[in-house]
Amino acid sequence: MAERRDGKEVSLGRELLIIMTVALLLSVLVRSFIAQAFFVPSGSMEDTLQIQDRILVSKLSTEFSGVQRGEIVVFSDPSDWLPEPTAPTGVSGMVRDALMWVGILPSDTGKDLVKRVIGIGGDNVMCCDVQERVVVNGVPLNETYLKPGAGTNQVPFDIIVPPDRIFVMGDNRGDSSDSRFHMTEAEGTVPIKNVVGRVVWVIWPVSSWSGAPIPSIFENPKIDQQAGPHPKPTSTAGSTQLPSESPEASGDGAVPEPEAS
Repeated sequence: MAERRDGKEVSLGRELLIIMTVALLLSVLVRSFIAQAFFVPSGSMEDTLQIQDRILVSKLSTEFSGVQRGEIVVFSDPSDWLPEPTAPTGVSGMVRDALMWVGILPSDTGKDLVKRVIGIGGDNVMCCDVQERVVVNGVPLNETYLKPGAGTNQVPFDIIVPPDRIFVMGDNRGDSSDSRFHMTEAEGTVPIKNVVGRVVWVIWPVSSWSGAPIPSIFENPKIDQQAGPHPKPTSTAGSTQLPSESPEASGDGAVPEPEAS
């Protein structure tokens, strides 16, 4: 009887080990190819995203549909937009890194940002018209998603987005170190290859559960009709991949969670 009981315990232990291994592998695969959770560390995307929100980023939608105007995306820092992060050390840091790697914890690398795509390759993006609206390909945008009182006219600009790049801004324009503040670097644009994916859902807290649809203003056909030679959404296929920040580089990025700012 004792031998039979020992045999059952060994079998149960083996089954549990197999289940845990498969679960971890599936978690890593989902995180690497399908979706990833991020943590919002700053107010650069208020009121659309709040500080401490956990957001779900789809990698598949970006891979197959490309990056489109109006989407909220998480992307890796293209050129020192963020201060160098201070990584946790010791055992706690190792445990945290391991849990983030397998997808149990959201990423928190301090090297990712979250912003809204305003222009894609070939677009003429300008600020601002007489009503202080951003203009894309001659079409003024009535941006109802902006935080109340958050105008865009902190930095005037009139640029053509280079191919395979995107022009991004936070919804809280007065507290977002976005493309406008990096004009000396490829017109402030971000390479498509740096995009991790599109924000599709706010998953925490429960009170903030919501999707992240593209605002209807970006569906105006005149924006495409008057665009330059690269108006189509640009795919991230075959490219590499991803905190939010303020004009003072306050850590507006996305932290996987990672954080996405």
